[in-house]
Amino acid sequence: MTVIVLVGAQWGDEGKGKVSSYFARDVDIVARYSGGNNAGHTVVVEGKKFKLHLIPAGIFYPKTLALLGSGMVIDPEALLEEISELQSAGYPCNNLRISPLAHVVLSYHREIDALLEKNRGKNALGTTKKGIGPAYADKAERIGIRIGDLLDEDLFKEKVNFNIEVKKSRFSSLNGVLDAAKLLEKQKIYLAKLSPFIVDTFKIIRGALKEGKKILCEGAQGMMLDLDFGTYPYVTSSGTTAGAVATGLGIPPREIKEVIGVVKAYTTRVGEGNFPTEETGEIGAFLRERGHEYGTTTARPRRCGWLDGMVLKYGAQINGYSSLVITKLDVLTGLKEIKFCEAYRYKGEVLFDFPIDMKVFSSVQPVYRTFPGWEKDISEAKKIADLPKSCRDYLSYVEEYIQVPIKLISIGADRDQVILP
Repeated sequence: MTVIVLVGAQWGDEGKGKVSSYFARDVDIVARYSGGNNAGHTVVVEGKKFKLHLIPAGIFYPKTLALLGSGMVIDPEALLEEISELQSAGYPCNNLRISPLAHVVLSYHREIDALLEKNRGKNALGTTKKGIGPAYADKAERIGIRIGDLLDEDLFKEKVNFNIEVKKSRFSSLNGVLDAAKLLEKQKIYLAKLSPFIVDTFKIIRGALKEGKKILCEGAQGMMLDLDFGTYPYVTSSGTTAGAVATGLGIPPREIKEVIGVVKAYTTRVGEGNFPTEETGEIGAFLRERGHEYGTTTARPRRCGWLDGMVLKYGAQINGYSSLVITKLDVLTGLKEIKFCEAYRYKGEVLFDFPIDMKVFSSVQPVYRTFPGWEKDISEAKKIADLPKSCRDYLSYVEEYIQVPIKLISIGADRDQVILP
């Protein structure tokens, strides 16, 4: 029995979709354990690009179950659109399973999200306005609607009507768009199209663990966006660390055998919040264009900068990475020099531990180690020895600094453009 967890080691967008797709070929279940369609994976399969926002990469393998766990918040409209696109491309989604315990994102969640973001003014968080935060807020307040509630028209109606009244009392400016009748009509559509996929996923997980099957747990966003340990308040509304697997899928922590930290060879983030290694000039533009750093979900240009070792070390301490996957190494080709942040400077003091005080973090400056770059195209490399020495030295230092071995290196967008050290 093997339970593997993929965790984004930065602020998301590390290329977890490709990594998940690569490992999904050899597992029985690929399960998403948190988040909603505010995240996205871009996966290239046989030359065709797919943008997945909710469905795990296991969907491309008929014998692998693609499971949406209880820790997620799911927008039925977004999910149905994704299913339709996959079916049109020849993937029937017969292997899709949805937990009835996952919560539902409805139209009023999106409206509230946009309103709250507008009202924050200069303190805006840079959310995707997909309704994720308000849906998780309803869940925490114990007034949320679950996927399983779609199967019971009377219960769904009761919960929707109650929520509409609550929202009207809190957000008077939205009264004109809070329409229970429209939601009840949509519920019938959701029921007809989604009910075949809604099953007791905890029972599936429990059976798989008992039978010794392989489970790949697919995270969303990155650990620096974790609601507890991330750069709060510029975070997402769910748990993004390996710990969220227990609550988002019902897998006991002792069953987890491997935690893989997925690390982009440089750093990106979207939205607001401090970014110590950000490059706003030529280097940032180079990384953005070479790496196609535009959001899968929103198409927003990502902020780009050098690899931040302090972030990676902090993530390793929280998640207990057993190995690393380095992605987009090929993007660095052509740079004369490459920098790696190995410490922070704060008010004249050099910090070697990540500061959990966000007031301190907002004022730190990176302390860099500089490596020579390389000109040789590495996208066709088959083994470590094929990489330029300066490239190998950079990887060796990353491995040594974080004290976690590198398991896989991605050198291109295609699923099979990888090196196994």
